[in-house]
Amino acid sequence: MDKGKYYITTAIAYTSGKPHIGNTYEIILADAIARYKRQLCYDVFFMTGTDEHGQKIEIKAKEAGKEPQQFVDNIAAQIKSIWDLMNVSYDKFIRTTDKDHEKQVQNIFKKLYDKGDIYKGEYEGLYCTPCESFLTESQLIEGNCPDCSRAVVHSKEEAYFFKLSKYQDRLMKHIKENPGFIQPESRKNEMINNFLKPGLQDLCVSRTSFNWGVPVTFDDSHVVYVWIDALSNYITGLGFDANGNHGEKYNKYWPADLHLIGKDILRFHTIYWPIMLMALDIPLPKKVFGHPWMLFGDGKMSKSKGNIIYADDLARHFGVDGVRYYSLHEMPFAQDGTITWELVMERINSDLANVLGNLVNRTITMVNKYFDGTIERPIEKEDIDDELIKLALETPQRVQAKMDDLKVADAISEIFTLLRRSNKYIDETMPWILGKDPDKKGRLGTVLYNLLESIRFSGVLLNPFLPETSKRIFEQLNTSDTTLESLSEFKGMEVGAKVGKAEILFERIDIQKKLKEIKAELSQSKEVKNKEKEESVKSEITIDDFAKVDLRVAEITQAEKHPKADKLLVLKLKVGDGTRQVVSGIAKDYRPEDLIGMKVVLVANLKPVKLRGVESQGMILAATSGKKLTLVEADIESGSIVS
Repeated sequence: MDKGKYYITTAIAYTSGKPHIGNTYEIILADAIARYKRQLCYDVFFMTGTDEHGQKIEIKAKEAGKEPQQFVDNIAAQIKSIWDLMNVSYDKFIRTTDKDHEKQVQNIFKKLYDKGDIYKGEYEGLYCTPCESFLTESQLIEGNCPDCSRAVVHSKEEAYFFKLSKYQDRLMKHIKENPGFIQPESRKNEMINNFLKPGLQDLCVSRTSFNWGVPVTFDDSHVVYVWIDALSNYITGLGFDANGNHGEKYNKYWPADLHLIGKDILRFHTIYWPIMLMALDIPLPKKVFGHPWMLFGDGKMSKSKGNIIYADDLARHFGVDGVRYYSLHEMPFAQDGTITWELVMERINSDLANVLGNLVNRTITMVNKYFDGTIERPIEKEDIDDELIKLALETPQRVQAKMDDLKVADAISEIFTLLRRSNKYIDETMPWILGKDPDKKGRLGTVLYNLLESIRFSGVLLNPFLPETSKRIFEQLNTSDTTLESLSEFKGMEVGAKVGKAEILFERIDIQKKLKEIKAELSQSKEVKNKEKEESVKSEITIDDFAKVDLRVAEITQAEKHPKADKLLVLKLKVGDGTRQVVSGIAKDYRPEDLIGMKVVLVANLKPVKLRGVESQGMILAATSGKKLTLVEADIESGSIVS
């Protein structure tokens, strides 16, 4: 039965770099909600994508030696591949460099300008480049950005401004009349007390200090500021047209039922975005949910801290559903969650391998052992069965109640309550004892039927969260009765049918052994990255820069070990009619006696330095291949100029 439309979005991922598991959590969460709504027979449209404009992208692209479009193409592909790896069932992946999106952003900007809600002025104040946010002194925390805690810079430039203040009272009224608009409640109070009550300042919505953005059509020295550009994706991706010629999807799915976003960008989605929609005379989204952060240990993940864990690395070690389970089950509704390699393994062992995997494996194995795989009719019931059956029949409603409140972790816990009760039921009924008594065959068949049916219930309910695991459970049960509607009665397993072969869903992990493996892998990865960094081409220089380097052929006349450093050799070099002393880190690759008479290339005009107390008057050239270092030789007269 079609229950109507359900439009869910995530914040679009910023293409400044590869997303870590904290970023990936949001897309997994949104996917679980979208899949669950589909189970309930909603017509779901699930959109995600990438945010690809802005000053930070322009800077990152320049640092990488690439054009901005080339840079974002690469990162967007990485993001999409990780979303696909995580088995995300999005209906559309939008990019803000899509031409139809850019066109509508320009039209939206022009419409707001023509309406008088955007005006030209000059901005002077504080700016956070990583967040692309303009800030006031009162918003700073210890002098830094309140969202990312990084330093802000003073900025001054001509800009267009959006009249947020014009719509402040209207937005406050909407929030009061729609108490579920901002969730959780603590986030709503934060927005009201920290931003709305103190009074909104008009928002800077264009920039002139960089070029990588959507050009303002009527003033080509300006590009549309990232928040109008990025936020508009929620409507442009559906086919919104600023001139009123909307596409079919926009007419069908807007307003959004749920914007799922990180708590750090809540202000933009619950203040700037609703006011923009009000100015465009468009209905507001029904709910904006600011989810918490996934922290590494007790801190936020960041490259500078070196504490980043990536979803694809986790999936390689623990499988996609292992990553999905941890991400969904270990994140509280309103507080930050924690992830470490050890915690992931502990949870997989305790819940997935032990509670879920062991239950399925034992049950299928016993059906194959005692009844040659055939599902028996439950004909000998006892009072002990009623508690399990009652819990199974109640669990779908319990899950729905939690999911209606977006308490996904609690919904999963309800399913695992049924799984744990099923394991307890095995201990209570002891089917291995029943199997020894031919007179107890009817009772044994009933016990195993109840277990199979409880597993089927759990498999159906787990589908939005662990879709591949759910599929494997159904294969072992050999059932096609996998809809939520089938859980209204406890009789979905077909009597007389045969179950499949018992297979292990989740291997138990040797935590200490796996930690050593991961540590070695991370260490090797760090070495590779350092090597790539060392081997990367340096910034371009001019011929004049190169002309400053004096390269000469020099003959090694003497070589001995450095008195204070095992890795260094002290060399005496003949350079034409003169001599030089050079300290070189080549002791691992060359014995002193093998160097005598070798002609090498010397950087002759390098400023002398002391290395471990011995003066070095230049540097000799060497190349590396793998771990082997080889001196650059030149079989010509000592003192010759290399050019």
